[in-house]
Amino acid sequence: MPPPAPLPNIDWARLGLTVADIVNGHVETTWSSEKNTWTAPTFVKDPYLRVHGLSPALNYGMQAYEGLKASRSADDIITIFRPTFHHRRLVQSSAAVCLPAVPEDIFLSSISLAVRANAEFVGPGDSAAVLYLRPVIFASAPQLALEPSPTCTLAIYAQPATTYHGVRPVPCLVLDNFDRAATRGTGYAKIGGNYAPVIKYSLEAKQKGFPITLHLDSKTQGEIEEFSTSGFVGVLKGGDDQECSQATLVVPNSTQIIDSVTSDSVLVLARELGYTVERRAVKYSELGQFDEVLALGTAAGVLPISAIVRESTSDRFEYCPSGDAGPVAVELAGALTAMLKGRAEDKNGWRYEVVFTD
Repeated sequence: MPPPAPLPNIDWARLGLTVADIVNGHVETTWSSEKNTWTAPTFVKDPYLRVHGLSPALNYGMQAYEGLKASRSADDIITIFRPTFHHRRLVQSSAAVCLPAVPEDIFLSSISLAVRANAEFVGPGDSAAVLYLRPVIFASAPQLALEPSPTCTLAIYAQPATTYHGVRPVPCLVLDNFDRAATRGTGYAKIGGNYAPVIKYSLEAKQKGFPITLHLDSKTQGEIEEFSTSGFVGVLKGGDDQECSQATLVVPNSTQIIDSVTSDSVLVLARELGYTVERRAVKYSELGQFDEVLALGTAAGVLPISAIVRESTSDRFEYCPSGDAGPVAVELAGALTAMLKGRAEDKNGWRYEVVFTD
């Protein structure tokens, strides 16, 4: 049977990331060390969680999370984009903070239940709106000892949303006074401890007119790692007359960056379009060579960077002198959107269909 129709009283073109608590509820499943099993996913209407104040999640940051998208196609099919990739990344992040691995079948059934129960909040097929899914796993038992928790909870929240920064090019500030991750740290893990400390610096950057910030490596301050909210891609076109498909996309291969689902997807699509992709160390000194720079992330989508500024050296690298997104950004954003919305052939099996039954 078809899914419920999108709610008519939502302005799907004007959604942001503000949580309005308008959805029907979330999904929970719990693991215990005693049984070493996960409970069947359960739908919960109350958006608030009952958590002991002495849980390691609240006190020691023993938690990890994900962010993925469900979207509706023109023929009214709802799919979740690359959930198995997100699952693998959640397992990796969980291991970094001594949380148990969520089995793939539990993860897929949990996110599917969250989408089915909130299907009317998946935007129309002709809109840019998606249902943003936020799985969060955390140690939930009361415990003072610094050791693995005997009880953990996985919750799947849903929120109708659109692109985080929008589609217009934005300027970026290099963070000189803060290192996101240490060389042998947990920068690769999607855990709260990698995000909360940067908020202070992101707010300071926004006050200066920079909606996004860029991190260099902590050891040398000479290599590009990633943006605070997304992955980095540099574009080398080799001349103004070159076709987009003849361009080279350069992506950092640091072990201390998030394995971006969006970046991986865009790079696969780019190769199919004829682009060359290089995964390697990217020197800060190369910023002046790029014709375009893109920020890629689940919430951000494909975000063109208009300029990168570094205050300590007075450097400023311009990428969008006309104020418009470059041709590579436009082409890759279009390819990704077509894949998300079911307008392109799914050669790689990325769209996971949510099945609705009586």
